[in-house]
Amino acid sequence: MVVNELAYVGGWCLARLEGTGRFGRFAASAVAWMVRDINKWQRWRLLTPQLFSIGTKSIPIILLLGVFVGMVLAVEAYDQFAAIGQQDRLGGIINISVVKQIGPVLAAVMIAGRVGGSVSAELGTMRVTEQLDAMRVMGTDPVAYLVVPRVLACLIMIPLLTVLSDLMGIAGGYWVTVNGFGVNGDEYWRFSRAFIGAWEVFSGLSKSVLFGLSIGLISCYKGFHCREGAAGVGRAATDSFVTSFVAIIIINFFLAKFLKDLFVAIYGPAAITAFSG
Repeated sequence: MVVNELAYVGGWCLARLEGTGRFGRFAASAVAWMVRDINKWQRWRLLTPQLFSIGTKSIPIILLLGVFVGMVLAVEAYDQFAAIGQQDRLGGIINISVVKQIGPVLAAVMIAGRVGGSVSAELGTMRVTEQLDAMRVMGTDPVAYLVVPRVLACLIMIPLLTVLSDLMGIAGGYWVTVNGFGVNGDEYWRFSRAFIGAWEVFSGLSKSVLFGLSIGLISCYKGFHCREGAAGVGRAATDSFVTSFVAIIIINFFLAKFLKDLFVAIYGPAAITAFSG
């Protein structure tokens, strides 16, 4: 019994290790094609529809997400800050939370659900119907033709969508804080400027770039390696979102730690204050 369990665990670990290696080769191939073929006009012809599908079509849901995130933060935080007479500082707290953490993460998760599953299902269907094999027979690398435009579109559009989400989050927080709770508008923006600088904006956008890369690569990989049949395509779409979500959370943690250490190394530990300004 114990031998069978150990064999099962060992087989599972080997399968995960094999999958990690396969994904690494896939990602390396996609990045290599991006580096050496990005200037070809054919690639831009393929890229434009993906920019529209991944970016433009996601704008309404991203705007809605951003504004309600800001509004919820204002509603939840006001009572605690008002109890200690610090409600004027809400602008800084809400906006730095949106710009550095909540905005990039939630925007990426939303796009992983809306776009990642769609990309995996589309490529998975092409694999099941042997369209990928047909492209290889004709001498076309499906990674260059199908994967690179989608990954590039995620790299370009997800940071832009994150900016829109952040702006709407700031607007939603302002509307609830100033118009709903009567906080002074000038103080709201004064503390926002004190809390948010170029580093905070850079931190949020750098996260969104890595989120976009991970979503693009994972969703394409799941589509390229899905199982046969309709069930395999559906499973690939589900796995794409779940894996992308886990990757976003892990990347966010390690990048937050790295950026904090880098900030301390550049500006010194005295630069980190909870209520500066």
